[in-house]
Amino acid sequence: MLNRIELTGHLIERLALRYTPAGVPVTECRIRHESEQVEAGSPRRVECEVPAIGLGDPAKWLQAATTGSEVRVTGFLAAKSRNSKQLVLHIEHIEFLEGN
Repeated sequence: MLNRIELTGHLIERLALRYTPAGVPVTECRIRHESEQVEAGSPRRVECEVPAIGLGDPAKWLQAATTGSEVRVTGFLAAKSRNSKQLVLHIEHIEFLEGN
């Protein structure tokens, strides 16, 4: 089954780096996305804030970023926790877009 997300936007919030009990670095963040999409043949303005999380190297990359940085992220969606149905984007790759 396919679960793949690619999103561009601005990093609007980044929490402090923490570690899992296994020692894996974790950074939680929010990405603000704005675009125009075509839906049912008509243009539609899309604005949203997406909660995201990076583990391992993506967590370190997020820590190096400044708030307001424009990013392109790829990853997958998963529930926030076992008890929550809220979706969170798990970042597997992050690219910093300078000058855009």
